[in-house]
Amino acid sequence: MNTEDLKKSLPEITILIDELLKKYTFTKTGGPADVLAFPKNQEEVVALVTYCKAHAIDWLVLGNASNLIVRDGGIRGVVIMLTEMKEIQVIGDELHVESGAKLIDTTYVALDEGLTGFEFACGIPGSVGGAVYMNAGAYGGEIKDVFSRTDVLLEDGTIKTYTAKEMDFSYRHSAIQLLHGVILRTVFTLEKGNPEKIKERMTELTALRESKQPLEYPSCGSVFKRPEGHFTGALIQEAGLQGLKWGGAQISTKHAGFIVNIDSATATDYVELIAHIQQVIKEKFDVSLETEVRIIGEEVSA
Repeated sequence: MNTEDLKKSLPEITILIDELLKKYTFTKTGGPADVLAFPKNQEEVVALVTYCKAHAIDWLVLGNASNLIVRDGGIRGVVIMLTEMKEIQVIGDELHVESGAKLIDTTYVALDEGLTGFEFACGIPGSVGGAVYMNAGAYGGEIKDVFSRTDVLLEDGTIKTYTAKEMDFSYRHSAIQLLHGVILRTVFTLEKGNPEKIKERMTELTALRESKQPLEYPSCGSVFKRPEGHFTGALIQEAGLQGLKWGGAQISTKHAGFIVNIDSATATDYVELIAHIQQVIKEKFDVSLETEVRIIGEEVSA
């Protein structure tokens, strides 16, 4: 890849070369991206993806790198972070939100407008695009409950609007996971509510999250999907794994469903500890744990 040509061709986009992704991931782990790009609007995303297609360059979108582990070898090609695309507009009972906006910020805009339905997400640290991509949820609510439509840039350069039905939402799943595309902007439909009751519920959920989750350490959030008929944290506790250290990573002593970075952990520490947990839980309980966190990138070359 000719990075100088890329920079000259797209001078309006902030482009970093060989940038360590551990500076951006919530686990504080991850190797370098060949190119890390920060488009500021839809037009810049289209221009960037069009350039990559024309020059046969691999590309992917990271969201805000919250529910994610990037392996220590990093990522080849162009990595797109949408954190500069964070506009939130309120039109009636709808929120029109760019993908890089923080989900937490979006819930507080809803609060300010007296709109209810989004309270469940007030503590989810991801971006709106990432939340839509994985149908994020907490405390009995999911993105699908408030979702109306989303604009997606497809690999062929066209932009398609997906309705709720077309998104095929299920537990931590959306149709976008089967595409190579970029979620650009999403519309959520809420209802008018009582601002005091909305704030009260958000305060309650925030306190619950702070009391149960290890927010004092870097982590990727909930590591595993909830297996049918079980609770992941309880299985890990019963297996005697809670508190287990693996390199600089540790199964949180506060919530066994989280792995925290307590001492300069590497992505390899995380990946190996995840595999160990899966093996032990399968052997002890015959339960297969599926990761909720995305694990991407390359291992370090030998």
